[in-house]
Amino acid sequence: MRTIVSYNEHEVKSEGSINDVGNGYNVWIDLTDPTHDEAVELANKFDLDPKALETYFNKSKKPEIRVLDNHTFTVILDMKNKDPRPLETEGIYMFLGRHWLITAHTSGINLKELVEKLLKIKNKKIKEAQIDALYYNVLAEIVSKYEQLLTGIELSVNEYQRRSFTRPSEVIFEEIDNLSRQTIILRRHFWRVRNIINFLVHNEQDKEEIKYVEMVYDDISQLIDFVESYEGTINSIRELYVAKVSLQINDTMRVLTVFTVILLPLTLIAGIYGMNGVDINKFDFPGGFILVMLFMTAIAIGLLLFFIKKQWLWASNKTKSESVHEANSREQKSEKKKSHISYTVFRKGEDCAN
Repeated sequence: MRTIVSYNEHEVKSEGSINDVGNGYNVWIDLTDPTHDEAVELANKFDLDPKALETYFNKSKKPEIRVLDNHTFTVILDMKNKDPRPLETEGIYMFLGRHWLITAHTSGINLKELVEKLLKIKNKKIKEAQIDALYYNVLAEIVSKYEQLLTGIELSVNEYQRRSFTRPSEVIFEEIDNLSRQTIILRRHFWRVRNIINFLVHNEQDKEEIKYVEMVYDDISQLIDFVESYEGTINSIRELYVAKVSLQINDTMRVLTVFTVILLPLTLIAGIYGMNGVDINKFDFPGGFILVMLFMTAIAIGLLLFFIKKQWLWASNKTKSESVHEANSREQKSEKKKSHISYTVFRKGEDCAN
């Protein structure tokens, strides 16, 4: 599918023609999923660079910019985040010449609506300027969409931070790892896009239209800072999640150890009582079985009460918080005592000096 828009300072033709290039118009040609023959035909007419055209045919997804003999070739990515799925990236290939701009992409990207919006809202400034103004504005609009990606990342980070305090599961850990990979990919792409903007700002600063992307450099730099911040937060969530798993394993092992310690003496007594070598029933102990059972019950209850008192078993959150509060109180009292001693020593030193 091919869309051609021709415009100048007086009018905008939504159904333009390639021949308008030499008739005082700026021409934007948008190719949506073009065939190989259509791309080659257009490349021959505008004398597009063969290596740049090969990059398009290979569907390269590496953001870059090349300044060639009669035009500038740019690759920039349109990215969508459908969490928890990986990032979906689509390349937008832009050929900028004198009075003409060619863009090629897949059907999943709607540049026509974007350009029509630009010509409608900023029609006076863009129509009076060179085709470079449209090129710079398209780049700026694509970069502005990246903020939506970071909004999705931020919501995911908050959600995983909340879920990290719940019962651990392998699915949550995989989602956190997937989110970490997304931030790495975003940071790498943002770096390359910043290099493109930086190149344009420094190498085309003599053009008046460059003002449309000067602020984009600050925006993409801020996005990179946000991504790096989210990456650090995700790593902290992963570490917190691993610590939570370790604590739960420790709690489980502690409970199992407590019951093992309780059962060990009971097992020993039962083993001795059931030995074939000695028949305890023949001893002159009235109610020997009842006596042994009472003794075993007393041991079990005693060990259980001991572990509860030590807060190794069934320690409530209130008890834990009270313990923390008591520890903080002891620290505060210790600090006050040290301050009082220091003040006393200082006063004695002053009295000696007087």
